[in-house]
Amino acid sequence: MGEMQELSTFWFVTFGAVKVVAVFTVVMAVVAYMTLAERRVSAFIQDRLGPNRVGPFGLLQPIADGIKNIIKEETMPGTAAKFYFVLGPALAIMPAVVTFAVIPFAAPLPTPVGTVDMIVADVPIGILYILALSSLAVYGIVLSGWASNNKYAFLGGLRASAQMISYEVALGLSVIAVLLLAGNVTLTEMVWKQQQLGLWFVFPLSLAFIFFLISALAETNRLPFDMPEAESELITGYHTEYSAMKFSMFFIAEYAHVVTASALMATLFFGGWDIPFWPGDDMFRHEGAWIRGFDESGAPIPTSPSVLITLLTLAAFSAKTGFFLLLYIWIRWTLPRFRYDQVMHLGWKVLLPAALAYIMLIAGTMLVLDQLGVAYGMLYGLVLTAVSGVTTLAFLFFVDRDRVISGAHRKRTTRASAARPAAGPAGRTTSS
Repeated sequence: MGEMQELSTFWFVTFGAVKVVAVFTVVMAVVAYMTLAERRVSAFIQDRLGPNRVGPFGLLQPIADGIKNIIKEETMPGTAAKFYFVLGPALAIMPAVVTFAVIPFAAPLPTPVGTVDMIVADVPIGILYILALSSLAVYGIVLSGWASNNKYAFLGGLRASAQMISYEVALGLSVIAVLLLAGNVTLTEMVWKQQQLGLWFVFPLSLAFIFFLISALAETNRLPFDMPEAESELITGYHTEYSAMKFSMFFIAEYAHVVTASALMATLFFGGWDIPFWPGDDMFRHEGAWIRGFDESGAPIPTSPSVLITLLTLAAFSAKTGFFLLLYIWIRWTLPRFRYDQVMHLGWKVLLPAALAYIMLIAGTMLVLDQLGVAYGMLYGLVLTAVSGVTTLAFLFFVDRDRVISGAHRKRTTRASAARPAAGPAGRTTSS
């Protein structure tokens, strides 16, 4: 009981191929039906119905939209750089569909031929892999904006690159806090570390989660950070000249990035596939065996994977990811778009220095706890939770109520306007 049964090379390759096909299919299905969810949720927020004619409750609307985009006429601007114009959407969608490969989505599955890890590729550089590939998506956007030979598309591509650079820094710094607490860059290890701590990382690293959420919104070009495709300023930005399936590929890439970011937030900060308040799913590798923890004497407590636990943890992971998908949609249809100067100000003058200070605070707190001999566990996590809670409240108080990001409503008094006399009732100027 608790012993690990390794897969042979044949079954490892076979199950790997099955997981690749299954995960890709599920992610594409979620991307398709997230478009329907967004339209229905936005309709609910705006007190209307949304698509409800194609199939029961509009469930066949994504299929109809896909068929329409496939059979629609493709357009090619006469002055566009044709090769790069076609290459742009492909470069945008490729990183979006491969980053999910390193995210664990359920507890290990026992089979007659061995234990199967519920992750496509359990590489030892998981979070670094995601950060590296997710950054490559901006190349497709910039290339598409440049190759379109359209000034609005080009400006959208430039905005996308500036926004990616600005918020990739804050995103990486927020992840550093997680790496400090987990001591590993493998996402599977991060799930097990949260189980060992007894707390999800969102509690001891609450401010890092807020930084990650804001940066993820900016990285996926979602409102209130959709500057690269601001229709009020740039028509539709970098994909102004695109139509049919090439146009659809940009949306597939965006929603795939949203799905990956939601799954990543669930994994890094909300325990991944861990079920709250139930220790039955706690399991991690220790000296060639599955254990759920250690007793008071330090002896390992053995456990065994089961099909039921795998299904329950898959449901828990899906629920957490679904919550963040809904949050993405809710934010888009609730908050207005930032001005471009506000976006740059928030990234460089707020998130960057605050994230650096927070990393130093968390690292210093962990160093003090280690020097005091506090073991990695509930007490360790509660102390970090208290420190992070105070820091989070201070940060939110600082950035709220126009203290940092001044809205467009703020009146700016200039010397000329102060010297100009006020207008009277009939347009006549009045003076004191």
